[in-house]
Amino acid sequence: MSTTEFDLSLPSIRQVQNLIKKAVPTELKLLTGDLVTGKVLWQDHHCVCVVDEHSQQITVWKQAIAYIKVRSEE
Repeated sequence: MSTTEFDLSLPSIRQVQNLIKKAVPTELKLLTGDLVTGKVLWQDHHCVCVVDEHSQQITVWKQAIAYIKVRSEE
């Protein structure tokens, strides 16, 4: 496997790819305690990009993420 491809046998990679494909509202809790909410646009080996409700793109280093979860619609 080339280093530019994701290892789709990893459930975390598949989960994030599924969030991207379905454009699911998501929240990322960061190790700093900050909460990033929106839809995941893309991921690479190091980062995840989320677009918020104001169409602002936020790029987050994967190392900074404590957890990712589907946001419940209120």
